[in-house]
Amino acid sequence: MWNDDEMKGKTDQAKGKIKEAAGDMTDNDKLRGEGAADQVKGSAQQTVGKARRKAGEAIEDLGDSLKR
Repeated sequence: MWNDDEMKGKTDQAKGKIKEAAGDMTDNDKLRGEGAADQVKGSAQQTVGKARRKAGEAIEDLGDSLKR
């Protein structure tokens, strides 16, 4: 299940794609740049969220194995 960072990252990526497409349609370089930046930011945030989730899962697994 995704955590908040992963969800925000996905949202920023989608927002960036929309901005970039709007920039392409209107020939607006600034909007294209903002869209690309949003996508990079979203990707980084999603990666951080995924790493946090994986670390949490590993800790839970370790705790479960210690309980046995």
